[in-house]
Amino acid sequence: MKHFPIFLAMEGRRLVVSGGGEAALAKLRLLMKTEAEITVYAEKACAELHSLAEAGKITLVPRPMQAGDAAGAALFYAANDLEAEDARVTAIAHTEGVLSNWVDNLGASQFITPAIVDRDPVTVAIGTEGAAPVLARAIKADLEERLPRALGTLARIGKSFRTLAEALPMGRARRAFWSEYYFKAGPQAFDAEGAEGLKPALDALLDTHLKKTPDAGHVTFVGAGPGDPELLTLKARRALHEADVVIHDRLVTPEILELARREAEIIDAGKEGFGPSTPQEDIDAMLVEHARAGHHVVRLKSGDATIFGRLDEEIDACTGAGIAYSVIPGITSTSAAVATIGQSLTRRGRNSAVRLITGHDVKGYAEQDWRALARPGEVAAIYMGKKSARFLQGRLMMHGAAAATPITLVENVSRPDQRVLATTLAALPHDLDQAALSGPALILYGLAPRDALARVPLQEITL
Repeated sequence: MKHFPIFLAMEGRRLVVSGGGEAALAKLRLLMKTEAEITVYAEKACAELHSLAEAGKITLVPRPMQAGDAAGAALFYAANDLEAEDARVTAIAHTEGVLSNWVDNLGASQFITPAIVDRDPVTVAIGTEGAAPVLARAIKADLEERLPRALGTLARIGKSFRTLAEALPMGRARRAFWSEYYFKAGPQAFDAEGAEGLKPALDALLDTHLKKTPDAGHVTFVGAGPGDPELLTLKARRALHEADVVIHDRLVTPEILELARREAEIIDAGKEGFGPSTPQEDIDAMLVEHARAGHHVVRLKSGDATIFGRLDEEIDACTGAGIAYSVIPGITSTSAAVATIGQSLTRRGRNSAVRLITGHDVKGYAEQDWRALARPGEVAAIYMGKKSARFLQGRLMMHGAAAATPITLVENVSRPDQRVLATTLAALPHDLDQAALSGPALILYGLAPRDALARVPLQEITL
C-alpha cells in the first residue's frame, strides 16, 4: 500500500487550488462538499468559477499563485493543465510545507483524491493508486446503486444518539444495538415515517436492549482452512467479524487474521512440533477467562478444527466451566492438497477408504496399522510427517509396502508459496532433506500428481 487512506478534518481549514479551467472546476465540484474554506488562484478563470465566487462558495484571486499563497493550507491542488505552471506552483506548495496534488500527475503528487460515494456522514472512498481509474469508477457506480440514499440520514440521527447508547455495556451489547438499528429497526422506521420516525425508533430500541439480560460469553471453534482466505466458509467469516477475541494457532495465515474486526484482541497461541509452544493448559485457561468476561471468543484452528487440533480438550475446558460453544468446520489441508494435484482421495477399484494419520503424537512417533497401510492401492494423508519420514518409510516397507509407492508432498497448501513435490516411498527421507521444506507440509501416501505419473522422483511440479 503506497497510499494510506485517511479521512482528513476540513472544517474551517483552507484549501488552495491553482487553475481556472475545467481541471480546477472538476476538483472544486468535489472539494465544495467539504466544510473547508477554498481559495482559487487563476489569472484567467472560466465563467463558472466567477459564479461560484459570487455565490460565496469560493474565494477567487484573479492572478497567478505566488510565494506565500499556500502557507497554512491543509491541502493544495495544481490544476492549471499547463505542465510548467503546475510544476511552478507545486514547488511553492512544497516549500511552504503543504501536501500537494498535481492533477493527473501521480508521480508528482503527495496525495491522491479517491473516487467517493457520498452518503454524508457515511463516506466510501475508493482508490487504485492510479493503476485503474476506470475500475474505481465502476466500483463507485456499483456502490451508488447498492447503498440507499437514506443511509446518511440514519447515520446522522444515530450519531446524535451515541451518548445515550453508552448506557449499554461496551462490546457485544452495543454492537447488537447499533446493528439492529442500522439494518432493521432504522430502515423500517424510515420507510414508515421518514426521518421523524428515527428518534422514537432509537428510544424504543434502547429501552428493549437495556432490559435484556447480558449475553454470556461464547466460544466458537472455527476451522480456518489450509491458508487461502477464499477457502473460508461464510459462517467462519461471520464469526471472525463478530469476535471480541481471536485465539489462533501458528498455521493461520495473516491474510485470514486480517478478516477479524479491527477492535478484536488477537492472541497467538501457536504450537510448533519439537519447538516453542503455548501449553495446552494455558490455551484452555485463556478460552475460559475471556468467555467468562462475556466475550465472543473465536478459537481459530488451521484446516478443520476436528482433525489433529486437540478440539476435545478445549471443548472439555469450556463445558467444565459452563461456557457455551459451537464448532464451524473448515476445509481440510487434505482436501485442498488432493484438489491441487488433480486427484481424489478414493477411487473405484483402487481404494474404498482413506486414512488421515499423524506422524507423531504425545508419545513420540505415532504407531499405525502398518500392515493395512502397506497393501497396494492404499491412500493416506499424513500430517506432521516431515520429521518422522524415515520412521514412516521403515515401518511401511517392513510390512510389505512397495518401494515405488508414489508419494506427494504439498508444502504450504493453497498459499501463494505452495510447492508440490513428487517422490516415492523409497526416496522419501532423502528427497525431503534435499527439498529443504520450511513450511508445513502434508504427505499424500499412495498418490502422485496427475500430470506427473510418469516422471522420475522428486520433481517440483507447477500446477
